[in-house]
Amino acid sequence: MTIKTYYDDDDVMCSCSGTKRRDIKRLFNEGADQDAISRRTGALSGCAGCEWDIGEYLRELAEQQK
Repeated sequence: MTIKTYYDDDDVMCSCSGTKRRDIKRLFNEGADQDAISRRTGALSGCAGCEWDIGEYLRELAEQQK
């Protein structure tokens, strides 16, 4: 059985910077990689608590493009 995860675009992915899932998705769709997303949003540059979640989300977005 496969469990589908539902994401809300308003979910905050990085509490240090307040970066929302929609911001990451938009930047990814514009061609930004993880480093560029970090520079543009401030995500991944504070406590690093969001590193795994954002990395996993970016992998999911990349899989969807295949």
